[in-house]
Amino acid sequence: MARDQVDLTPIEGRDDLVNWIAQGVKPKSQFRIGTEHEKFAFTLEGHRPVPYEGNRGIRALLEGMQHLLGWQPIMEGPHIIGLFDVTGGGAISLEPGGQFELSGAQVETVHQTTSELMAHLAQVREVAAPLRIGFLGIGMTPSWSRADMPKMPKGRYKIMTAYMPKVGTYGLDMMYRTCTVQTNLDFSSEADMVKKLRVSLALQPVATALFANSPFTEGKPNGFLSFRSEIWRDTDNARAGMLPWAFEPGMGFERWVDYALGVPMYFVKRGDAYVDAAGQSFRDLLAGKLPALPGERAMISDWANHISSIFPEVRLKRYLEMRGADSGPLPNLLALSAFWAGILYDDVSLDAAWDLVKGWTADERQKLRDDVPKQALAAKIRSRTVFELATDTLKLARAGLTRRKHLDIGGRDETRYLEVLEDRLARGTTAAQELLEKYHGPWGGSVDPIYAEDAY
Repeated sequence: MARDQVDLTPIEGRDDLVNWIAQGVKPKSQFRIGTEHEKFAFTLEGHRPVPYEGNRGIRALLEGMQHLLGWQPIMEGPHIIGLFDVTGGGAISLEPGGQFELSGAQVETVHQTTSELMAHLAQVREVAAPLRIGFLGIGMTPSWSRADMPKMPKGRYKIMTAYMPKVGTYGLDMMYRTCTVQTNLDFSSEADMVKKLRVSLALQPVATALFANSPFTEGKPNGFLSFRSEIWRDTDNARAGMLPWAFEPGMGFERWVDYALGVPMYFVKRGDAYVDAAGQSFRDLLAGKLPALPGERAMISDWANHISSIFPEVRLKRYLEMRGADSGPLPNLLALSAFWAGILYDDVSLDAAWDLVKGWTADERQKLRDDVPKQALAAKIRSRTVFELATDTLKLARAGLTRRKHLDIGGRDETRYLEVLEDRLARGTTAAQELLEKYHGPWGGSVDPIYAEDAY
């Protein structure tokens, strides 16, 4: 999650909300790629979650990163809860259970994403080594229970923790026990946004299957390949899902604003305080009638924070966020950005992708979404398997990246970042299935070796 916004501009009405999103429109020459990834911190001794406090805790890790990078601390009361680069680089933030997140800078190429992520992981290792902390990239913690998870000192999470059990079964698991990797991409017009949103929503289950990497819960196989994706099916359905209305005539910035206005709020931030507005309506805040803050009017930062608490498979802010993938090892993180940039940033590939999905109905898209967490590449839509769709879409991504012609210092283009996915498809498998093979084979029915073999 990005850090909370500070923009005290008052909102006069719905048009201001629409205009805020419309300000994301950019010429193609300014298109950028943003990559965010979360990872679990674990103690090298005993492979336990890392608490916030203590001389080997998350706070110590953040303070060490601050000294190393010179980034500005993000404070909540006396607590350091993140860091940001004032020069416009990235930001480091904490998820509710201490998952350590890098929100990367907006960069032009996947090569730059690679440099950023490799530098970040090296920096984190340098600070974490004396603290005896390791990091694991996976969609769901393989061994820890809900009760095991520490709580980070963030006001918004306290409110969400109280609210989640009222609106779904898995909300607390989503908050405390999952990790994702996300790619953020731009649009050049309202129509371009709509086309990219539709294509990426329809294909998000394909990405979920390609990046499936959460087959264990509390030390045992959970029956799914992406249990993180299954968790989202029953977290808070008022703010999650496949957005069938986005495929209807009249879709645009205004339609998104109306959807977001209908999503219940979590909180309003005033100064450093979080005011619990869980379940209340942003429309009431606009009208100065919010029960939690009677007489108070909405500000732009309220809107930005509210938008950030909506969790569909693809989220529109001032850019589009691809939200369907499990976290994983470094090659997976890079492959996600390459996959989506290759499809969405090349007009020929984008058109071809739209041709692939435009005939699907809302019910068909939903069934695919429902089947993928368990079946991954074996799931079907209209008699075609996700394996076949993944093969087709990877070809589109490769062609799009080839046409982008962004070469690294060695003269290689961005297609090399797709090779990890192409290799898996050649074997007909996913990261999750490979983990299960180890569990049932050399790991002898234990998930513990994952902390040595799969750590960053």
